[in-house]
Amino acid sequence: MISDVKIKKLKVIPDERGRLMEMLRADDEVFKQFGQVYMTTAYPGVVKAWHYHKKQTDNFVVVRGMMKVVLYDSREGSPTYKEINEFFMGEHNPILLQIPPLVFHGFKCISENEAIVINCPTEVYNYQDPDEYRVLPNGGEIPYDWSRKDG
Repeated sequence: MISDVKIKKLKVIPDERGRLMEMLRADDEVFKQFGQVYMTTAYPGVVKAWHYHKKQTDNFVVVRGMMKVVLYDSREGSPTYKEINEFFMGEHNPILLQIPPLVFHGFKCISENEAIVINCPTEVYNYQDPDEYRVLPNGGEIPYDWSRKDG
């Protein structure tokens, strides 16, 4: 796994009224600091990639549907330089994925309906000077094919 990436298995507590799932707590080992909470979605088959942050750590949880979240380590001094990780997360695999600064990430909705990601990043989004750096999802500097892998 890419250096400094962390996973927290999430516990779903169901009863006859519905269910509860804690995502991130201030007393969690993976908790760093609070910036904001937001949601983003993707429609089936849509890829949203690639970007990274220089300061921000992301904490992704897929709360509806399934996503393939892919990470690429472009940090030259990292022991996992140029490594790629795939995480299949969502309703069938409830996890929190912590993505450190300078690690490229993107996702693809792999469920039949729109998937929803909740992110609790460590920084507040700065509209005048966003901590967000992008490259093309296909054919760019990251050697990754977003197509489905059958077999």
